[in-house]
Amino acid sequence: MSWSAATDPICTEPGACDPVDLVISPIEHDIGGLSVRRVLPTKEAPAVGPFVFFDQMGPATLAADSPLSVRPHPHIGLSTLTWMIEGSIMHRDSLGYAQEIVPGAVNWMTAGSGVVHSERTPERLRGRETRLYGLQVWMALPTAYEESAPSFQHYPANQIPIVEGEGWRASIVAGRAWEKTSPVTVFSPTLYADVEASAGATLTIDAEHQQRAVYVLEGSVEVGGKTFDAGRMLVLRPALSVSVRTPAGARLILIGGEPLDGPRHKFWNFVSSRRARIDAAKRDWREGRFPKVPGDEDDFIPLP
Repeated sequence: MSWSAATDPICTEPGACDPVDLVISPIEHDIGGLSVRRVLPTKEAPAVGPFVFFDQMGPATLAADSPLSVRPHPHIGLSTLTWMIEGSIMHRDSLGYAQEIVPGAVNWMTAGSGVVHSERTPERLRGRETRLYGLQVWMALPTAYEESAPSFQHYPANQIPIVEGEGWRASIVAGRAWEKTSPVTVFSPTLYADVEASAGATLTIDAEHQQRAVYVLEGSVEVGGKTFDAGRMLVLRPALSVSVRTPAGARLILIGGEPLDGPRHKFWNFVSSRRARIDAAKRDWREGRFPKVPGDEDDFIPLP
């Protein structure tokens, strides 16, 4: 991936090719009193690489008497990654981890065979107005890792690789881009980058990763002679380097990677290659067989 001329074919001129396979508009949802924009999954795009879920949280201002309160809930068969831009969230899980996530840092939880966690406004911020702005994604695990032991890792901001150049700055949140590799443990080739581009910048997204998408978080972009505003995800044509222009500046989230090794079933917070495994997880949660979250044992979200 580069911001300069590339050797592979590049879609630059209007009418020369169509570099965008699909444009996705988010659907608004409520989680714990916070309105979010859910971009993935959709019927047309159940996944982009390993990404089976993509939520934009905010930007929002939470009133002093309305803190974020996502009660304990379970996951199987996936990894979750929280990327904050403003504000912070206190993560607690059934492994015993309690870790505040702040802008520029990564909380990476692999559910595997099963984990429970909650996400709330930190105690130190309760009783005051707070800002919240960020992204949360789920990545489905390859079938060989779906029943792996659950784990949690935290990476402070100074461990996340930064790539800088004329008019742009990129954080390599997970996976690999611009010859930099994030320390976040991924289970298949992955692309996840947060790019801030100034007015007049042009970037080339090369074909290193089999599946790719650009989410316009702020500003607007020009791709293939068309303009796309904030809140749109552009699923790119495979095997083609794509030129993206930011005439007035923009903030972009790039995701993608190797396609999943088969279809995934999804129900609520559960993801699996086997429908029977989802049914078993539903029974386990309904009958209280998942572990509790230390420090948050007395609350939970019922099975829908």
